[in-house]
Amino acid sequence: MFRNNYDNDSVTFSPQGRIFQVEYAQEAVKQGSVVVGIVSKTHAVLAALKRNAEELSSYQRKIIPIDAHYGIGLAGLASDARVLSNFMKQQSLASRLTYDRPILLSEITSRIGDRAQTNTQHYGKRPYGVGLLIAGVDAKGPHLFEFQPSGVTQEMIACGIGARSQMARTYLERNLDEFEGASREELIKHALRALKDSLSQDKELTIDNTSLGIGGVDEAFKLYEGQEIANWLETTFENKPESGEDEMSAVSIASYKIQSRWYESSASILLTDHGAFFDTPGTNMSILWK
Repeated sequence: MFRNNYDNDSVTFSPQGRIFQVEYAQEAVKQGSVVVGIVSKTHAVLAALKRNAEELSSYQRKIIPIDAHYGIGLAGLASDARVLSNFMKQQSLASRLTYDRPILLSEITSRIGDRAQTNTQHYGKRPYGVGLLIAGVDAKGPHLFEFQPSGVTQEMIACGIGARSQMARTYLERNLDEFEGASREELIKHALRALKDSLSQDKELTIDNTSLGIGGVDEAFKLYEGQEIANWLETTFENKPESGEDEMSAVSIASYKIQSRWYESSASILLTDHGAFFDTPGTNMSILWK
């Protein structure tokens, strides 16, 4: 990709007012696997899909506990996330030693935002190629913050970052009203369902490729992996059809009337786990979910 001389460093604006190096860093976030975060009145939950580079390698770490009251989920370059997580651990420890209190999530998020923004103003440096979700509970209650490579940070109620995260965000937007008053278990199920929606049809959530980070008002932030999440996966997706059953089992069948300025006719719509199938007089059409 050639942008003349406007993408050689992160301190040069294009004539359209764009900084291409920052945009490239944001594309790196989209290459990472999905991380979902949700917050309620009492808890904050992170759910992440882990990847392994090959069959012989272990799964990469996607959720990192930083302090007793919060942790981060990452999408993008893991090496950049390691640098930022170490900085956050140092700042959190300094707050406890200096002020004898846990650092506020808004404060630590602002500090890493300032650190990232500096890299967009100095020649010879590059933006961090990683996006973060910072989730936990501080003196002001549960919080969820999103960090972007540009240095932009914002507080969220629910968020998803990484490859195919738009599908997870669609689920979160659809169920947004349920999060505020949700219990711990309900919040976990919502996070897992949003994560599941981001998967392609041939993949499933397992104890190997899924991790959870959970923190609450009376609960320290903790990472859950492996057999620790088996029960949550089972209870969340317990209505899933057994293997061997008809994959196209109908969820519901509804009849609708299609009316326009040109014609009027009735149609049957079959909604399944994999798509919508329309049956109208003289017309057969199907839409498959991605």
